[in-house]
Amino acid sequence: MVEITLDVRHLEAFAEVGYQVAGGGGAHGAMAALRRVIPHDAYEFVAFDPATGRHHSVISDGHGRIDRDAAEEYAGLEAYRRAMATREPVRMPEPGTEGYFRRHLAPHGWRAGLTAPLFLSEGRYTGLLHLTARRDFPRATGRLVAAASPMLAHVTDLTRCVIDPVGLPADFHAVAFDRLGVRREVPRHAVSRVLWEDPAAAAFARAFIDSRELGRHGLWLDRDGRWHELRLIRAGVGFQGSLQGAIAAERPCALPYDLTGREVDVLTRVAAGDSNPQIAAALVLSVRTVTTHLEHIFAKLGCDSRTRLTTKALAEGLCRLDP
Repeated sequence: MVEITLDVRHLEAFAEVGYQVAGGGGAHGAMAALRRVIPHDAYEFVAFDPATGRHHSVISDGHGRIDRDAAEEYAGLEAYRRAMATREPVRMPEPGTEGYFRRHLAPHGWRAGLTAPLFLSEGRYTGLLHLTARRDFPRATGRLVAAASPMLAHVTDLTRCVIDPVGLPADFHAVAFDRLGVRREVPRHAVSRVLWEDPAAAAFARAFIDSRELGRHGLWLDRDGRWHELRLIRAGVGFQGSLQGAIAAERPCALPYDLTGREVDVLTRVAAGDSNPQIAAALVLSVRTVTTHLEHIFAKLGCDSRTRLTTKALAEGLCRLDP
């Protein structure tokens, strides 16, 4: 890696970039700070969406967005593949980028372009930063942009949730969904493969998004017959949380209070307000069998009324949730 010497001016600018990205002024504030040490006339952030495998423009200033087919066209260039391998910015025009430069930059009077791949400090790729200028960039521009790219990569991180699952234990595995069923990873949590691969999970999340509930907590039986503690939390997903979404998180568990699966089914119906005959009809049981199950449930949970049973079941997440 080529070494770069930073003076106080560079360090102050980079510190301001980090502050702006973290929430002070967002992308525009970050780029205003970067302009102090990297002269440029226009910029564009292009995000990579891991849910779709495609790039699209999210923020630009100084020129129209190079979006859709143009963004994918750039991702098809050998220069892009080289930048991904080296994590170094690519100047334009240079061999392999002349055609792209002529079609998308030169007609607007730009003399120089530079595109940097954006990787978070942990190594995950989030997108691209395009810089353009009406004069050639200074020689050190590429190295300076590369130094700032781990901070700028947060601008194009589409996996971020506006509402992170605060209080969700680290051992919960999670998936974020938007209303269209697009799945995304959740920061600081491993991906739940059982939810990711369950075709019913997206519709379940969409129904939760469309409800007025802030959260759900309960028990879920997966397709392989294993029980999980399941939680749903509202979250904004996508760029700057612009899409309504939900985080679904689970961890394997044993049924609490030595409940059986059938007892969980009966308890869930009680919490929903069903009478014994209604429960019997829904679960295809006799009323006598339902009564026996309830006697066992009352004893195991230490409750003496349906009201207390319902309160305890809802508070502790003992009801069944079915994606």
